[in-house]
Amino acid sequence: EILKFIPKIQERPKKVLILGSGGLSIGQAGEFDYSGSQGVKAMQEEKIQTVLINPNIATVQTSKGLADKVYFLPITPEYVEQVIKAERPTGVLLTFGGQTALNCGVELEKSGVFKKYNVSVLGTPIQSIVDTEDRKIFAEKINSIGEKVAPSAAVFSVDEALAAAKQIGYPVMARSAFSLGGLGSGFANNEEELKTLAYHALSYSEQLIIDKSLKGWKEVEYEVVRDAFDNCITVCNMENVDPLGIHTGESIVIAPSQTLSNREYNMLRDTAIKVIKHFGIVGECNIQYALNPNSEEFYIIEVNARLSRSSALASKATGYPLAYVAAKLALGIALPTIKNSVTKVTTACFEPSLDYCVVKIPRWDLAKFNRVSTKIGSSMKSVGEVMAIGRNFEEAFQKALRMVDENVNGFDPYIKKVNENELREPTDKRMFVLAAALSENYTVEKLYELTKIDRWFLEKFKNIIDY
Repeated sequence: EILKFIPKIQERPKKVLILGSGGLSIGQAGEFDYSGSQGVKAMQEEKIQTVLINPNIATVQTSKGLADKVYFLPITPEYVEQVIKAERPTGVLLTFGGQTALNCGVELEKSGVFKKYNVSVLGTPIQSIVDTEDRKIFAEKINSIGEKVAPSAAVFSVDEALAAAKQIGYPVMARSAFSLGGLGSGFANNEEELKTLAYHALSYSEQLIIDKSLKGWKEVEYEVVRDAFDNCITVCNMENVDPLGIHTGESIVIAPSQTLSNREYNMLRDTAIKVIKHFGIVGECNIQYALNPNSEEFYIIEVNARLSRSSALASKATGYPLAYVAAKLALGIALPTIKNSVTKVTTACFEPSLDYCVVKIPRWDLAKFNRVSTKIGSSMKSVGEVMAIGRNFEEAFQKALRMVDENVNGFDPYIKKVNENELREPTDKRMFVLAAALSENYTVEKLYELTKIDRWFLEKFKNIIDY
């Protein structure tokens, strides 16, 4: 019987160019340094020469003894082209430097530089990257396999934005395409608010997305890995404590998810595998869902065909080195032949199972910026994050809170006063307002109405306060 899937395996490159993530900024930091250095290690194991471009001297990936050659140059098409001209690599990895590297790779492909110097893009093809980033193509591709994307429209001017919002119906969310950390995005309840938002967003990017607002839905993410032979596994799924409307980088995230029923978990897992196969992604991919808390209705919010903030978290939470595996997959190595470097017995084709709970809490430093609003939303403001591991949710959550700020004694009800507006429109200190509300005997139902944080989490927070 002939196999339906015919893998396209490129011949193995001798020298590989890796694009780093550029300087640190809010929205992209250490997590991309992590994936880049893992990628370099994987290449060296396969005896392939590595050339790295990254202007940031203070990173692990640029330190001595990792890459064979490092160029401290900006990640822009002009500079990258000069390095390609000088080094003549046979392959290039774009998915290890976050959004900056992806956008740069797409530009180089469009201007024909890769073709001119005969450089092949390893791993996920450029077309798949464009398909997942361009919202219009993305929606069409998802609809073609019978899945749903939140109703949205891609527009190029303020007037188009107002017309689109009228059609979708307020409230809407506006965001710029090809952006990192939700730059230039926000919610609008009427035309006035949308006008200001659209002016802002269009200065970051020429394309603007207007989405139906799904505030209050659950946000769930899956990390999926696929090789060139169409083997596919889900490594880890995560759930945000905060409902939709708050950027993943600003949310408290729990891995593995706690409030999904078995049916919901498997429904989203099947969809994730279906989507990654349809887009033809090779390597690692992150898929985000909006799930209606009252029914099994869900939308696919976005697919990142690169190593993201969440994949760094998933790697550390499960002990499955996603970036390292993704680099090997990009060379056309099959999942079942990659050894698990921890157990030495199993292969990378086993899905990790967790008997513990991991909590990630972002760290904000808003005291330094006295004019910045402390409200958190769809655009990233956090400057770092901590991760805690525990046997149950309460333990991990308490550990994480103590790590974010050493002066705080965990989930402390005496730091802030109860303020219902702050529960409705979350700020960086909302958890302490929640603690105060619980100690003043607010019911779980009342708090659910105000915050839309799942009742399961609220019950757990109540346990901590009652203890």
